[in-house]
Amino acid sequence: MDFVAGWLEGRGAGLTRRDLGDREVLTATAGSGPVRIVFNGHLDVVPGHPDQFAPRIQGDRLIGRGAYDMKAALGAMMIATANLADTPPPGVQVELVIVPDEERAQPGPNATEMLVDQGLRADFVICGEPTDMQVGVQAKGVMILEVVVEGRAAHGSTPWLGDNAIVRALEVYRRLESLPFTRASTPLFARPSVNLGRIEGGDAVNKVPDLCRMHVDIRYLPGQDPDEVLRQARDCGAASVEVAIARPPADTDPEHPLVGALVQCASRHDHSSMSVGRDGASDAVAFLQVGVPAVEFGPRGAGHHGPDEYVDIPSLMAYRQALEDFAATAGVLAPAIAAIRDQEARA
Repeated sequence: MDFVAGWLEGRGAGLTRRDLGDREVLTATAGSGPVRIVFNGHLDVVPGHPDQFAPRIQGDRLIGRGAYDMKAALGAMMIATANLADTPPPGVQVELVIVPDEERAQPGPNATEMLVDQGLRADFVICGEPTDMQVGVQAKGVMILEVVVEGRAAHGSTPWLGDNAIVRALEVYRRLESLPFTRASTPLFARPSVNLGRIEGGDAVNKVPDLCRMHVDIRYLPGQDPDEVLRQARDCGAASVEVAIARPPADTDPEHPLVGALVQCASRHDHSSMSVGRDGASDAVAFLQVGVPAVEFGPRGAGHHGPDEYVDIPSLMAYRQALEDFAATAGVLAPAIAAIRDQEARA
């Protein structure tokens, strides 16, 4: 945060540092005008092995933890914001919002949700998540379940006298994987997803475990009923199934004029862009819940959260140029954006 703040201040972007209890956020502004655009980025990454935190370049690839998700995109957003502060396009204000906790998987609001609760609004939000230069207008909903499975303890030398809770938990998970909701599809998604993210059970190796706890990460599709997904999960034979974390699906109108403008700007610099669905969740949902259109848009790459995560270096230039072009285009679209605001106000 100190490095990013110093870099932005040194390049003339108006900077604000805000304390949100145990977390700090940065906002940098460029330009002024009736159309307000937010670039949303996060500094945090998921855990990795030590060697993944030593970035390296191989050919056109920048390899390392967070390169694709999403530090390279954030770097491009920083450069774009600094350039826009130096030469602001008419009619638009860009606000770069940098948070430290998008990847957190604990209950409770993250920093972006706190900022939205405190009144952060815009006409359009771009979350710099990895999208390969496509514009993500939909994303799966999140339902992380804490699943408790009970068994019967016995001595480890006589397992037939007990009922192994870990083995039973794996059977419950296999049933979760094949529930009816998992067979759904939509035009933008082939299927929902179910992932066993954590499993804990047993308190001694010479004892049949009588309790097992799993955290199961379910991503359901836009249009599916989360209550029905939960009802199906609770019929799988576990002692208890509770929702630990929940986020609704993201769904932005692909016909919104600023979505179309972003697609055109991306296509201008990186072949043919289009509106797509995204498997992962993002902070876009926080804005969508208060009626602010938000999309995911990031550079090319692969392997986020995996062992060989990388970002495509040439795409970073195209990404930064697309962001700057989009800001200029948004200012030109000010009358159309004003008409949308009036329509929403009447509704």
